[in-house]
Amino acid sequence: MKAHRPRRSIRLRLTLVYAVMLVLTCAGLLALNYALLYNSLYTNVHGPTAAELAVIQPPTDGSEGADKFEAVKRELAETERLRRRELLHTGEMSVLALALTFVAGVGVSWIVTGRMLRPLRTLTTTTRRISQDHLHERVALAGPDDELKELADTFDAMVTRLEGSFNSQRRFVADASHELRTPLAIVRTGAEVLLAKRQSTPEQWQAMATRVLTATGRAERLLDGLLALARSDSGAVTREPHDLALAAATALGDADPEAVAADLTVTTDLRPAPALGDPALLDQLVRNLVDNAVRHNVPGGWVDVTTGGPGAPGGPAVVVVRNSGPAIPPAEVDRLFEPFQRLSAGRPAGGRSTGLGLAIVRSIVRAHGGTVVAEPQDTGGLTVTVTLPPPPPPTDTPP
Repeated sequence: MKAHRPRRSIRLRLTLVYAVMLVLTCAGLLALNYALLYNSLYTNVHGPTAAELAVIQPPTDGSEGADKFEAVKRELAETERLRRRELLHTGEMSVLALALTFVAGVGVSWIVTGRMLRPLRTLTTTTRRISQDHLHERVALAGPDDELKELADTFDAMVTRLEGSFNSQRRFVADASHELRTPLAIVRTGAEVLLAKRQSTPEQWQAMATRVLTATGRAERLLDGLLALARSDSGAVTREPHDLALAAATALGDADPEAVAADLTVTTDLRPAPALGDPALLDQLVRNLVDNAVRHNVPGGWVDVTTGGPGAPGGPAVVVVRNSGPAIPPAEVDRLFEPFQRLSAGRPAGGRSTGLGLAIVRSIVRAHGGTVVAEPQDTGGLTVTVTLPPPPPPTDTPP
């Protein structure tokens, strides 16, 4: 078992670094001052230096020159003694000053770093309080607009996004559970009613089987939609060239029986629209747009599907789906892209609708780096425009 090592806080480390840097700076200044003092203290600029005096031959005849020579030697010796004494005293005082500076530097640095790191302690305290059930907490750091405040603001923005994601996830799970419970309840109720009867006719069993098939088909479509949504949300998509015009033609062919049953007029203008992405998801995207336009319509209405490729090299691929239908308030358009959202109880939604169509569209578009825009029409219905990046231009390979 490893022994627990005491933690060295960043405040202590910064304090020591600041104090050591302060002492080293002061020591450098004192060393420079010491050197200047050594060269200038008690120096006779007019007299000979000790080196010059050593090479001079002193007079030996006892004349006045010999006395002056000895006087100069005594003066130089006294100057050297005084210099050493003063330098020793200065050195002792410098060491004492450096020690006091270190102690004072540690104290001041400890206080200063504590004040500077206070926002980090606030951020740490708030982070410890935040959990899945307390995502409303925010740092809301006040003070100068520096790097620490930028970090706190970035953290608040991250928590805001997490809160939105958790709320969306809870709502999605609740809605998915409700939607799945409905077909299961139909199957269970039908089976219980039929089994409670002592004598059941073949017609009753056939009717229950039809209801079971309808309910299980609805559950199966809902599960397929959930899987498609999870796959696109994960971002794990392949990148291959795929023509949205071909996807639109296939989707219109699949939706044709339902459009004929609703007496809808379908018009198309399918021009090549090469896009780069996952072919299965792109087919799902266009199919959901067409199905949404067909199912959320009015009897005798119309559907128009247009695809177009890049107008210039490197331009985006576009698919536009328009349909007639009930009037949609502009403020409610964004709700259509949320899972299991319906604008009103009276709005027609075919029995095959899962409430995930446009939510899957938005998720697939985001996974492919595109954009989706929905605009309500003045006469009712909706116009949905999807723009996706095109495949890269072919590179010329040398022969």
